[in-house]
Amino acid sequence: MRRFISLGLLSCVLLVLGSQVVAAAPPDGITLMSSAPGTVGETYSLNVQTLLMVTGLAFLPGLLLLMTGFTRIIIVLSVLRQALGLQTTPPNMVLAALALALTVFVMRGVIQQEQNNVVQPYLAGQISFDSAMTAAKPPIQNFMLAQTRADPLHLFVDLSGGHYKELHEIPLTVLVPAFATSELETAFQISFLIYIPFVLIDLAVASVLMSLGMIMVSPTLISLPLKLLMFVSIHGWVLVLGSIANSFVIAPGS
Repeated sequence: MRRFISLGLLSCVLLVLGSQVVAAAPPDGITLMSSAPGTVGETYSLNVQTLLMVTGLAFLPGLLLLMTGFTRIIIVLSVLRQALGLQTTPPNMVLAALALALTVFVMRGVIQQEQNNVVQPYLAGQISFDSAMTAAKPPIQNFMLAQTRADPLHLFVDLSGGHYKELHEIPLTVLVPAFATSELETAFQISFLIYIPFVLIDLAVASVLMSLGMIMVSPTLISLPLKLLMFVSIHGWVLVLGSIANSFVIAPGS
């Protein structure tokens, strides 16, 4: 499991390297290990590195959900749409694209660190494939540690039976589920605060209609335009997206 997470993490960082690695692969068959001139020891050949990265691409959806802020953002946006009373507007594709764009914005510091510490040195031949895998871990680990709550982290550390003196000693197999659980808790807390004003509008409209004896009129017909008017007038999208972005703790060094 730990190996799979490491491979998937590196595939996210080194995705841009795929075409260059394939182009540089030697034509004389597949070799498992190779030794570069002037280096000590052996490393994976370019063929094997390409295979590992392509295999790691299968883990990209899971890594996007479990190791980034995408889960928190998409949950809040989905609850916001439901609170407005809109079932399919904005469409799921638009919400997912918006969540992905905001995820990249929030994690731009992590992406820049991966670019500087992993991608560029690997392309320049300054570090090996194994060194790139090792260097790719700290930035994303610091990001997850900064967002992870104490209770989920203690829970999964206790379940794993491990004892760690420093937070950075916690392996990804323990940190990832703790981070995902923390993201769910944070997302539902933000969603609750967003949902309350729209519920109050629904209750007020329903009370007014009932007092007027208009029982046959659906409150949604009246409350929906009122909620849209309020949301647009207060620049709701700016407030919501800004609140989501500010809810992320900036990791040290980002």
